[in-house]
Amino acid sequence: MGLRQRVWHASYELLGARVKQPEWAFMNYGYAPVEPGGEPLALDPADEPDRYCIQLYAHVLDGVDVEGADVLEVGSGRGGGASWVSRALHPRSTTGVDFAASAVALSTRERRRPGLTFVHGDALALPFPDESVDVVVNVESSHCYESMEAFVGQVHRVLRPGGIFVWADLRNADSVEATRAHLTSSGLVPEREDDITADVLNAMRLDDERKAGLVRAWIPRPLRAPMKSFAGLEGTRNPRGFASGERRYLSARLVRPA
Repeated sequence: MGLRQRVWHASYELLGARVKQPEWAFMNYGYAPVEPGGEPLALDPADEPDRYCIQLYAHVLDGVDVEGADVLEVGSGRGGGASWVSRALHPRSTTGVDFAASAVALSTRERRRPGLTFVHGDALALPFPDESVDVVVNVESSHCYESMEAFVGQVHRVLRPGGIFVWADLRNADSVEATRAHLTSSGLVPEREDDITADVLNAMRLDDERKAGLVRAWIPRPLRAPMKSFAGLEGTRNPRGFASGERRYLSARLVRPA
């Protein structure tokens, strides 16, 4: 594990160990279309507080037939995304893998459901057999990885022929082309790519008050300043970067050729 990954690993282990509230289920910035169209995503009342975070999963999985599939989420964090996929989209199995053992322990304890499991593992050395899953989901996690190419190679390895990889994450504007090259470096074929920066920034603004309240309620005072930046609260680095164009938020869907 390189220095960059060690730093992220320590940070996420600390979060999982210190913040045990199961209500904190998601860590992504969310998705709220600037120009919404059609019916809003139907959610169970218990999921409504996390609407914007869930909508990011719904966006990346739009058009993907998950029912009856074996789904793997890489970077499952506190388990909210994998839990929603398992409950709402009816796959045969859903597995979340994360490199923070404390997050895996929390998810295993709090996100119980038939067909839903959580595993401790590294995105660059996924602990799964070749050609063992139908869909790989990766939401706002890959910026932590030491090598995007190594990760995509692992995705290609575990996907069955015809399997789908859906991805969303932030990048500096000057690294967008390199990221596109990394996504296809192992032979995955792009089916869709979207720049959703404006929609993510819209969600961050709409959800700012709620997230700021959770930071005040759940985070010890000495850790609040870095947590505000981590959560992307108003005035911190990432929302400023999205607004200025220095940072971009992309999503993509790729397929392993049959």
